[in-house]
Amino acid sequence: MEIINMHHATKEQLTQAAEILSESLPEGWLSFTEAMKEIEERLIPENTLIMAVLDEKVIGWGGILAPTYDGNVFELHPLVVHPNYRRRGIGRALVEDLEKEARNQGGLTLYLGADDEGEVGETSLAHVDLYDNLPKKLKDFNAGTHQSNFYMKLGFNIIGVMPDANGIGKPDIFLGKRID
Repeated sequence: MEIINMHHATKEQLTQAAEILSESLPEGWLSFTEAMKEIEERLIPENTLIMAVLDEKVIGWGGILAPTYDGNVFELHPLVVHPNYRRRGIGRALVEDLEKEARNQGGLTLYLGADDEGEVGETSLAHVDLYDNLPKKLKDFNAGTHQSNFYMKLGFNIIGVMPDANGIGKPDIFLGKRID
């Protein structure tokens, strides 16, 4: 596996990246066209986008967006790995490369938002009143099958929650990590 800068990707590789995005996160990108538009909008010099490639095939990709807070904070957005290649360290390798890049650019914090927007909900924060005793709900947090579990294994912590971000009972969970 090789990790390359997406600014050097072929059109076919960008197409593969869009397919992975729309298939992996259909709640955010309902179609291939929307996923391709996301890539085109994010593929600007201010952002860092990288992809994991195996035998010329894209198996995952992710990015950090232009820094905020005077260059101290970077958002990890998005991060996806093809379903056939999950649980092989590819996501971890992508996050580690992106952390290193943010650190090289003077970043102190890396954060992301992880929606819990499924009808059933994946975490203990779904379908509960987050305005009622949020500190206790955070203390008793259970990630279930949600991607926050992956990020927490990489050292990220919950730094905030936006209740009802995706509809009643469907929060956005913010995770962050000090990277200096």
